[in-house]
Amino acid sequence: MSTRLNKNNIDEYFMDLALKQAYVTLGNTKNNPAVGCVITKNNYLISAGHTSINGNPHAEKNAIDFAKTDVRKSNLYVTLEPCSNYGNSPPCLNSIVKGKFNKVYYSIKDPDLRSYNKSYNVLRKMGIKVHEGLFKKKITYFYKSYIKNRKDELPFVTCKVAVSKDFYSVNIKKKWITNKFSRGRVHLMRSMHDCIVTSANTVIKDNPRLNCRISGLEDRSPSIFILDKHLRIPLKSNIISNAKKTETVIIYNSIKKSKIKLLKKLNIKTYRIKLDKDSNIDLKDLLFKIKKLGFSRIFLECGVKLTTNFLQQNLVDEFKLFFSSHKIKNTGRENIKKYFKLYLDKKFFFIEAVNLMGDKLLSYRLK
Repeated sequence: MSTRLNKNNIDEYFMDLALKQAYVTLGNTKNNPAVGCVITKNNYLISAGHTSINGNPHAEKNAIDFAKTDVRKSNLYVTLEPCSNYGNSPPCLNSIVKGKFNKVYYSIKDPDLRSYNKSYNVLRKMGIKVHEGLFKKKITYFYKSYIKNRKDELPFVTCKVAVSKDFYSVNIKKKWITNKFSRGRVHLMRSMHDCIVTSANTVIKDNPRLNCRISGLEDRSPSIFILDKHLRIPLKSNIISNAKKTETVIIYNSIKKSKIKLLKKLNIKTYRIKLDKDSNIDLKDLLFKIKKLGFSRIFLECGVKLTTNFLQQNLVDEFKLFFSSHKIKNTGRENIKKYFKLYLDKKFFFIEAVNLMGDKLLSYRLK
């Protein structure tokens, strides 16, 4: 079914639809960026597509293939400059040229040097009009992790912390500090990252599952990396039990051959990482390893100690702070107010606040 719109800013509207398509597979496209694409003809929406799970086919190819109407002389809106290099699939640029489009709108140039700024001239030579820059600020922010992935040696790290209204991160009498709406948002965040990093202490204390339990997104549960210096993790923990469904990796330092053998039988991968000067797992080496294994978007979900180690070493790119609407007073432990205020005030800038039915989600970016 096609849709026609009567809007003054029609191009911005369609680019916004393309961005919504890109969100569909964010965190689930491996080394490829999550791209969104829509195709219009005479201001009718005739097709839409996004980058497929695991990265192929790409958004433009999907949108062209899904179209039930001839795409010749139509307009194509895509969030990122169409790729022009050969990888696991032919360049999207080829499909666009073959489709004989009238106009191509893309928001930002592809930071991948194999494609950077190469589509414009090719499309113009083929008689296709090109427009760049729609929603540039908004879409550049969307691609923050992809841009870092192409320009930096380290992956993008999003850190999540949940606290009570009086800044305690642990309630000794209740499992949950925040409400179900905050917890649902955490599940959604997990689905938008390709791996979670946590600690053995968190697994031992809380026995979490760390998967995505939103209906329809269960298959988007990210891989899990557990920092377990001395291989203390209980073999009957929920994460170990779910290892056949979710890729699970343990990062260790002290060699325990018998434990490693047992973990291998349980479908757990193990990697040894050196210790830093404070006798902790070297976090930069950890991030290098994670990127080498093909991951680019990390969701840090752990206790105060590991979180602060990441912050102290400037390894966090985005900070998500969930605030409960309730104080827990004497049942609270590990108050983070003074310590985290130091980092949020000096190293991060505030992005937005979201109301979650009483709870609040505060988002910060590294300055």
